Amino acid sequence: MRTPTRILLLVVFLMQLPGVARAADEVTDWNKIMLEAERAAGFGGVVATRYSAIVSSAVYDAVNGIERRYDPIHVEPNAAPGASVRAAAVQAAYAALVQTFPVALKPGLDAKRAASLAAIASGKAAEHSQSIARGIEWGQTVANAIVAWRNTDGFFPTPPPNNGGMAPGQWRPTLPAFASFGTVQLGFTTPWVIPSPLSFPVPGFPAMTSAQYTADFDEVKRVGSVGSVARTADQTDAALFWGSGASPSYSWNSVAVRLGEERHTTLSENSRLLALMNLAIADAGITVWRWKFEYMFWRPITAIQLAGTDPNPFTTADPAWLPLIPTPPYPDYPSGINGGGAAGLTVLSHFFGENTSFFVDTDNPAFAGVIRNFPNFDAAKTELVDTRVYSGIHFRFADQDARVLGTEIANYVIANALHPLHGNKKGQLK
Repeated sequence: MRTPTRILLLVVFLMQLPGVARAADEVTDWNKIMLEAERAAGFGGVVATRYSAIVSSAVYDAVNGIERRYDPIHVEPNAAPGASVRAAAVQAAYAALVQTFPVALKPGLDAKRAASLAAIASGKAAEHSQSIARGIEWGQTVANAIVAWRNTDGFFPTPPPNNGGMAPGQWRPTLPAFASFGTVQLGFTTPWVIPSPLSFPVPGFPAMTSAQYTADFDEVKRVGSVGSVARTADQTDAALFWGSGASPSYSWNSVAVRLGEERHTTLSENSRLLALMNLAIADAGITVWRWKFEYMFWRPITAIQLAGTDPNPFTTADPAWLPLIPTPPYPDYPSGINGGGAAGLTVLSHFFGENTSFFVDTDNPAFAGVIRNFPNFDAAKTELVDTRVYSGIHFRFADQDARVLGTEIANYVIANALHPLHGNKKGQLK
């Protein structure tokens, strides 16, 4: 089922008209193109966070290398005088995408690049050809440097399969595919901003004989099963929505772009917001994956089916128990969607204000038109924690600790990266 779906999405992407739908600016246009390409390439949510950070970093350093408003990520400002910021943003995004995404996407990306550059050269805001050429040259230079930098971050080559262990409490492959630990190498890649994933410790899962483990075991067993009658209809809907396959990259980039359009943010503000958010999400992903590897804790499906083997006399086994949604192929603790989600939401709260209302949609065609509405960013964090329990794929302690972890990492990134050279030191949008 998965391969035909990916082929269809790839065909749709390549057959799109070369024109780029107008959004706020070239930065947000190419952010949307990046998300389309991630879906068409079949990148899962974990992998997509890395590529979103690569593309967003290239765009940011390209824009900043001309405007020189903030600290760079990796490439020091050195653009030729008069270089077009808009052309640099387009070329940086395009070059980062074609160098890191499947080659089959290149024709579609070529057409979108041509359309974007043609728009810069025409209309009331037309720019001079020499300015555009200098912008293209600078954007290419920056993208080359960012891609070369991240090509040495340890993400490749893929390591041998890791299947955990068989002792009580240890993660091991589960239904439906019994796949090995997915993207295990992410936890050992070089972070973008934080010193090391080990610089952000987590409490660890509770002892299996503890009252907390017993309570969280009973909760997920009761409300997270495929046929649970303890879940409300909205809880089921929320669990299915967040289990639909949308990556943190799609969810939070889409929210950032929509809110930016509402606030009429500038191209420069958009490049910084998207870079800062994707760096925070990427570093949260790296840290979560490192702790997943270190703790290697079993998923609810294994814990519940094999509860007779654990040391807790108050947990009861149910060999036929199944979760509402399929269990992803990596350990339980801590939760990936909560780590990445909390990181993205924290950056969004910093830029737009905590009490901003917004909605989230998904890029899964099966959920087209379905949205979740939130009165503020904290409410979304809370729903992410709850829905992974309702889904039957996480213990609550794995979600709660990941929420704290993602928030801490985002706050570190905000405090230590992309500082304005002048003016508002908080970097919050006004």
